[in-house]
Amino acid sequence: MIQLTPHMRILVAVEPADFRKGIDGLAKVCREQLRQDPFRGILFVFRNRRATSIKALLYDGQGFWMCQKRLSKGRFGGWPQSSSSATQALEAHQMGVLLAGGNPAAAKGIEPWRRLEGPLLK
Repeated sequence: MIQLTPHMRILVAVEPADFRKGIDGLAKVCREQLRQDPFRGILFVFRNRRATSIKALLYDGQGFWMCQKRLSKGRFGGWPQSSSSATQALEAHQMGVLLAGGNPAAAKGIEPWRRLEGPLLK
C-alpha cells in the first residue's frame, strides 16, 4: 500500500503517457522525458490521453510500485498544466484530491513547512 505523506515528493507528468508501458517503460519516461531519477523515491503520476485513467510509479528502496486508477465515468479534469516544465509538483493533500477526480489547484492547504511562533517558543 502506498501512503501519501506530507514529506513525499510528488511529480505529475503534464503530458499524457502511453499506458501500454509497464514499470520499465515508465521509469524510462522518468529518466528521458521528465529528466528525473526514478530511484529517488519520488511518486510519479501519469495520465492517459483520454484522461480517464492514471498510473503512479514509486520506488520504495527495494523495488517499484505501480498502481492504476480508471474512472468508471468522467475524466480527471483538473490535471495540472505547465507551459515551461514537463512536470508539476503536488502536495500530498492535492494528490488525494486528484485521485478523487477533483482539481488539485483548488485544494488549498497551509504551507507544509513554516516557522512556528508563539509564547512557548520564546
